[in-house]
Amino acid sequence: MQERFGPPDVLKLVDTERPEISDHQVSVRVRAAALNPYDWHMLRGDPYVARLMGGVGLTRPRCRVAGIDVAGRIEAVGAGVTGFRPGDEVLGFAHGSLAEHARTTAELLVRKPAGLTFEQAAAVPMAAVTALRGIRTVGRVRAGQRVLVNGAAGGVGTFAVQIAAGLGAEVTGVCGTANVDLVRSLGAAHVVDHTRQDFTAGPERYDVILDNVGNRPLSRLRRTLIPTGTLVANGGGSPGRAFGAVGSMLRVIAVDGFARQRLRTILPATPAGPAQEDLLAVTALIEAGGLTPVIDRTCALADTAEALRRLEGGHTRGKIVITMP
Repeated sequence: MQERFGPPDVLKLVDTERPEISDHQVSVRVRAAALNPYDWHMLRGDPYVARLMGGVGLTRPRCRVAGIDVAGRIEAVGAGVTGFRPGDEVLGFAHGSLAEHARTTAELLVRKPAGLTFEQAAAVPMAAVTALRGIRTVGRVRAGQRVLVNGAAGGVGTFAVQIAAGLGAEVTGVCGTANVDLVRSLGAAHVVDHTRQDFTAGPERYDVILDNVGNRPLSRLRRTLIPTGTLVANGGGSPGRAFGAVGSMLRVIAVDGFARQRLRTILPATPAGPAQEDLLAVTALIEAGGLTPVIDRTCALADTAEALRRLEGGHTRGKIVITMP
């Protein structure tokens, strides 16, 4: 639980009342919850402009229990809920998922694929849906296209490489030295080690770039696209910035009005939009063998603050998952 905005140390492990549900909600006994950059942005109330946009809280957190990715078993359903019953194993979105019990709506959950552990299932919702939207919905990737994924070893990147390769694209993944073999194993035809090479400085041009890092100027990214290519900018920014990712997104939108190339933005997937439709799409890919979650490590609930510090450092391979007692 957090009472104020700040670094991971503001999180405290406390006993709270089990959240009550309304007629249109379900109660989930959480077995695992994954961490996302979204979580530390919400923890810090960063970027500051996001506090003015609602949902975060202006001077203190609106939601005092962190977390949004969830996997577990349904304990109870409201009178107006159909399609789920107690005992069902599910994954999806639930604000306050870093707790033993969480509540959400049925529209934000899908059944957990039988072949996944709860830890693997928790790694799916935000990262896989963001990757799906970035590659398929916004990027409109087609077979035969050349696709570059910047940040290919991260939570979104590991899913994006697999999705793009599954669509028949020729994928180039950008990552650090330690993750070259991992990214290649996920389906990347080419891997660029960013510690040795700047992918925007070479002669290669791409049909679609999914930028999960935001560490290259927009002008350099555009230079790396073909004249009619598509840039999908996912987030960016860092703690302490007034505008952070929002400022990056606004720059992309502004330039798009004058560019022949398609410059698009995508913020990390949240419960907004067709969440269940996208969750069903990614779980279908998992069940068909075309998508596998990558887990950096699992941690106990008491170690969440330390896990968030690792995530902020940007050195994770796939997802960090928190397991519940």
